[in-house]
Amino acid sequence: MAKMATTLRRSALQFIRKHTVAVNSVAVRHKSSKSEEKYLLTSVYKDVQVTNDLISDFVWQNLDRWPEKTATVCALTGRGYTYAQSHKMSLIFAAALRTKLKLKDGDKVAVILPNMPEYPSALLGVLQAGCIASMMNHAYTAYELQKQLQTVPCEVIITSKVSYPNIKEALNALKLNTPVIMLDNDSVPEGTIKFEELAGDLNTDIDVLKSVKRNADDVAVLPFSSGTTGLPKGVVLTHKCVVAENRMIADPEVVAIKETTATYQSVLPAILPFFHIFGFNALMLNQMHLGCKLVTMPYFKPDLFLQTIVSHKAHVLFIVPPMAIFLGKHPAVTPKHLESLHGLICGAAPLSESDIAAVIQKNKNINFRQGYGLTETNGGTSVGKRNDTNHSSVGHVFGSCQVKIADIKTQEALGPNQEGEIWVRGPLLMREYYNNEAATKEVMQDGWFKTGDVGKYDDKKYLYVTDRLKELIKVKGFQVPPAELETVVRTHPKVLDCAVLGIPDPISGEAPKAFIVLQPGQNVDPKEILNYVNSKVADFKNLKDVQVIEEIPKNPAGKILRKNLKEKYC
Repeated sequence: MAKMATTLRRSALQFIRKHTVAVNSVAVRHKSSKSEEKYLLTSVYKDVQVTNDLISDFVWQNLDRWPEKTATVCALTGRGYTYAQSHKMSLIFAAALRTKLKLKDGDKVAVILPNMPEYPSALLGVLQAGCIASMMNHAYTAYELQKQLQTVPCEVIITSKVSYPNIKEALNALKLNTPVIMLDNDSVPEGTIKFEELAGDLNTDIDVLKSVKRNADDVAVLPFSSGTTGLPKGVVLTHKCVVAENRMIADPEVVAIKETTATYQSVLPAILPFFHIFGFNALMLNQMHLGCKLVTMPYFKPDLFLQTIVSHKAHVLFIVPPMAIFLGKHPAVTPKHLESLHGLICGAAPLSESDIAAVIQKNKNINFRQGYGLTETNGGTSVGKRNDTNHSSVGHVFGSCQVKIADIKTQEALGPNQEGEIWVRGPLLMREYYNNEAATKEVMQDGWFKTGDVGKYDDKKYLYVTDRLKELIKVKGFQVPPAELETVVRTHPKVLDCAVLGIPDPISGEAPKAFIVLQPGQNVDPKEILNYVNSKVADFKNLKDVQVIEEIPKNPAGKILRKNLKEKYC
């Protein structure tokens, strides 16, 4: 035991690789014409150091500063691990993957798990074994998992009893006998391998990890794009681009938490799923790098969410719009529930100023910021500065990155306060879509990633996201952004949530229709909503219809699944 502890300790202190390149990689790799350069949105933050660290180097970099602090703890069971325990578990698991399952550098491992205290150790163990982790949604059906396992074939699957039946069905359909590792400690299905038997075997020789040959330019993770505008695609992210993204998030002017010390540790409920890029980078990797305590939540339930915030005295929340709307507008949420919070960052979809104001009204000490990003940009492209009060924007572009607002027809760069498609470039970009050259060519152009989002920036370098290109409603030739109408609808006191779609119209081509979820105990005449909204917008933006439904379908990142909504109600 003493020898192993010494070895683990030594490995923890030898993390930072010495070859660091100070570079504005945007300017070095890609040049714009002089006429275009003046219209590009640049960062107000410092350029990042693009390093040769692997992801595990970055996460465990400060391990010696807080080895006995809690790294993760389950909101349901109280089961948890210190940083030293999590690190040890990841190394032993990594060595077991090499020795017992015979995995090699570059082998792919599917991680199909809800948020659990062991999740970080399992995923980091995969990377430390020299393998590639492909994070998949644990709530997917057998059919959906079958498609993803076809897209990214994996040598091993890590999962739990929650997902195993669907995984088994998917593997049977694919006629595969892929080894399955279960994170559950009891009653695991026959033929599977217990994670505890691999990660808890203290006799495992971790010296085998010296044979791992991976560098920063190698592929690290393969998450999936949201798939809201097509089939889900594997997104190729290298160690270098993931670490670059995390260094941007850790910028002193960006970071949301206070520094961990001997007497203080920030607490964050881990409600965003770790398989999603927002939860993976901003919540899991970055906060562990900073020594925070993550309270893992396997699912979102209002009572559990509020109970976790209160009982653990949460300091910061990383959330998506539906959660923000719940905190601000639901009558069950009181100022007492939010009194411990001092920071809140919301991303994955636009949120209106009125929805933000509703949260701040319950705790005026909350620094509420919006961020913007996509899986293809490692989850983050911009965020407001600490103590920023411009709640209508998604903040400033990260250091070493640039944004181009491209004219939708000519693709020329537009100046301040002009709307166009948001293009991004910088060291945080994906390499490509996995085995999908055609899809890659559609979104990559001369070093730019074309987001498909519509936006603008102002004279103070604030970025604004106004809508999705493919979601714009065409009314008599005019473009109507659904998000704009949704913002207005949600200001009605009887409305909890809403979504707006374009429906066929014989005169105008399309017309906006609102689907609304009412506040608990409320009833409303649809004409009341129609008159309320239509009195606030131009005639061509007028709602044609309003329908009350029980729930707005959304993906785990909080984005409205308009396709599902249209299939069910239109």
